[in-house]
Amino acid sequence: MKVIIAYPHFQDIEGTPLLSQNRQYQVFTEKTVIYPVVPASAATLLKQAGFEVIWLDCIAEGISYERFREIIQQEKPDLIAFETKTPVVKQHWRIINEIKGQSSVGRAPKIVLFGDHVTALPEESFKNSKVDFVLCGGDYDFLLLNLCNFLNGQRATGNGQRLSLEPGIWYRDNGHIKNTGPFQLNHDLNSLPFIDRDLTCWQLYAYKNGNYKRTPGTYIMSGRDCWYHQCTFCSWPTLYPKFRARRPDNVLDEIGQLIEKYRFREVMDDTGSFPVGDWLRDFCKGVIERGYHKKIYLDCNMRFGALTSEDFSLMKKANFRLLLFGLESANQKTLDRINKNLKVEEIIEGCKSARKAGLYPHITIMFGYPWETYEEALNTLKLGSLLLKKGYAYTMQATLVIPYPGTALFEECKTKGWLKTLDWDNYDMKQPVMQTAIPDDKIMELVQGMYKISFQPKFILRKLFSLKDFDDIKYSLRASKKVWGHILDFRK
Repeated sequence: MKVIIAYPHFQDIEGTPLLSQNRQYQVFTEKTVIYPVVPASAATLLKQAGFEVIWLDCIAEGISYERFREIIQQEKPDLIAFETKTPVVKQHWRIINEIKGQSSVGRAPKIVLFGDHVTALPEESFKNSKVDFVLCGGDYDFLLLNLCNFLNGQRATGNGQRLSLEPGIWYRDNGHIKNTGPFQLNHDLNSLPFIDRDLTCWQLYAYKNGNYKRTPGTYIMSGRDCWYHQCTFCSWPTLYPKFRARRPDNVLDEIGQLIEKYRFREVMDDTGSFPVGDWLRDFCKGVIERGYHKKIYLDCNMRFGALTSEDFSLMKKANFRLLLFGLESANQKTLDRINKNLKVEEIIEGCKSARKAGLYPHITIMFGYPWETYEEALNTLKLGSLLLKKGYAYTMQATLVIPYPGTALFEECKTKGWLKTLDWDNYDMKQPVMQTAIPDDKIMELVQGMYKISFQPKFILRKLFSLKDFDDIKYSLRASKKVWGHILDFRK
């Protein structure tokens, strides 16, 4: 059985659509890619089980849609799996229908969709496309293996009967849409094999990523996904309503392989919030005991208020570098409404504590909340500017607030009539999709304003004085290109 895990190029999208493993979809003028850990895990599981697996990321590799169609025709796969997200789900529907309608393919392949959008709205894709299966929840690596084993006629261990489909799989049956029940996050993450990075073309993702100071770099996930998982705007709690983490020694063994086999120089852990407490301390001590802190930088996502000064210091000793914090807004009423469980004062103190320990905070900021006035949105711009100019924050990302299906924010928008459109094509962060008191062009200017701070003299001088080595110089040059690209991303 031949399986293709694919990210096709989209014909009418200019730039790089950052789809793979991305919580906030965006089209980038300056190419940026994220290594898709869970789909790569799926590919590895399938290969280990004896399936022929083809990794086909046309977006990362720059393969045209026409060439994608040719590859499908040449390879004649039995099954194609796509990760999808709200802004591109209609594109995937068109691609699925086209593949199903190609007589030159012969027997049409089975087609699978997975991701947060189809987890929230699984029936929708069956009504709008000829998709065969939808995998719900975030363990779609385990589910895809189960599905392929089922289609291959595998027998269940013990009773010799045909393997059954796991909960969380939607399918067609004689014209009816059926499912195997709610998905369950009961898989053992420690049982996963380490990802086959060669199979999944790691080089495509090792350089074009703004988080890396040193390249080549790559991504891992110590857990799925966020131990807090209550922010109303985040779509990934749809996939992972329950948090699970791998054992520290299991993650350490994977990092050892990344160092010795692939020679990676930086690793970004993309767990929604990196594990804290005893787990974090055991992990950091393990990094130091194994000597990995002398060979590689570590980056991760973190929550303000989750770490003590001792934790920050230990992370620095383990050679953590970049910590990604969700700032989101400088207005307390907004932080409360999106259930961030965060005080504005903790943002400033958290950045200061991280920098004091020698770590580099990266802050993420959003504009376009329906309840905020322009003056309140300016508060966020001012706080972000202060943190960057003072050197308390090292880098930042600014975006629009997009309410994805499956989130509490989306349901609130529907209830209160805040949505301007339900055309998923418009959820691509090119324009606000919620009614606000602020004109759309002003919201876009606020986002651009955050990035323009990078070109202010005070910020530039601080950056120049912070340069320590050639890697810093190369990183700053790459960052300047990406900042300019982001300004273009949010042009009116």
